[in-house]
This record gives sequence, C-alpha cells and structure tokens, in this order.
Amino acid sequence: MIRNKVALISAVIILGVCMYLYFPFPNNVMLDARSTFMSFPIHNQDGYILLGLIGSVMFIIAMILLGIGMKKYQIRTIVIAVIVYAILPNVLITMYQETLANGIKAISYDGNGNCNFENVSKNQLNGECDFILHNRSNKAVTFELEFLDSIFLEDQLRMESLMNTAGPYIITIGANQKKSIHLRELLNLSNVQDHIESGGSSNVHFKLIDGETTRTL
Repeated sequence: MIRNKVALISAVIILGVCMYLYFPFPNNVMLDARSTFMSFPIHNQDGYILLGLIGSVMFIIAMILLGIGMKKYQIRTIVIAVIVYAILPNVLITMYQETLANGIKAISYDGNGNCNFENVSKNQLNGECDFILHNRSNKAVTFELEFLDSIFLEDQLRMESLMNTAGPYIITIGANQKKSIHLRELLNLSNVQDHIESGGSSNVHFKLIDGETTRTL
C-alpha cells in the first residue's frame, strides 16, 4: 500500500509547515484576503502575498508527494488529506480554547454576524448589528469590542466601523456561554467623513481588546 515512505514523511512535514505559516489563531488570517487557496491568503488590497503563494506551492508539492508515496488509493488519500487539513485547525483551536485558553483567547466567533444601517437625516444613521460570540473557557470574560470595516467597500467608505462612534462596547460573557449580541444605536456622523448613506453587510469583523491584548475576528 505504501510505495515510498520518504515521500509520505516529507508530505506530512510540508503540510505541518503549511499549517504553521497561516494558522488561524489567535487572529483571523484571512481578514484582508481578496483571494485565497486553502488556508493561504493569495491577494489583498496591497497586491500578491509572497508567503501565501509560497505556502500554496508547498501544499501542492505535499499533495504530489502524498500521491507518490502511496502504491494505490492515491486520489482517495489526497482527498482525505485535504479534508483533514481543512478541519484540523478548527479542531485544535477548539481543544485549546476549552482546556488552556483564558481571556479573549477563549472567545470564538462563527463569522456570521451582520450589520444594517438606515438613513435618518443628513448626519444620522440607525445602526443595528447582530452576532454570536462563544466563551469556551471556565471563567467569565470581559472585553471591549471594536468594529472593523470590510476591505471590499468601494472608495474606502466607512460602514461597520461607524458603530464605534457610539462605543466603546464593553461585553461580558459568562463561563462556557454562547451569547447572542444585539446592538442598536442612533449614530451621529456630523464629524465623520466618507461614510455610507445606508446599507448592510454580512460576515462582519471586529477587534477584541483586553488591556494590551487584542484579537481580530
């Protein structure tokens, strides 16, 4: 079943290096990516990402070595390896958060938050955001939350970050608690330039702040 042990071991080592290069913790490594391959950001607003390109090439080489190392079931083995590679980081992160992590490092986010903005007057918007955060530790966690703008907004208009004008938002999540958070604010934008007039967004991102420690989710 195994044709070449050296090729198999090399494939595993290379995959380990690939995962290390862009492990999605403690921050969301895909936050600024415009195009991606597997776990690698390929292109962002500043251009191509060299390390992401190198990681992508290494991943392809690892898959080739995996096929060379197997005497049969090459395609099946490669498919299984891709699936395991895709889900393993989240499994490892969850295990860490439920056992060793504390503070904001124990907070997880499914990425499905959304915000909507409705025009009230020339300098006022109603802003409303909904998202779910999960504290996986055995202690309550308190932090400040700051909204981040999407990189896909045209003309660098501000959108999600407009919610920060009504902040700061201090949030406490109990031990092992999944908390649904709903924020609704009347936003005064008289001193804010380059903002949207109305609209909505999904998959919102934000920064968690606890003293000098920060995370982007």
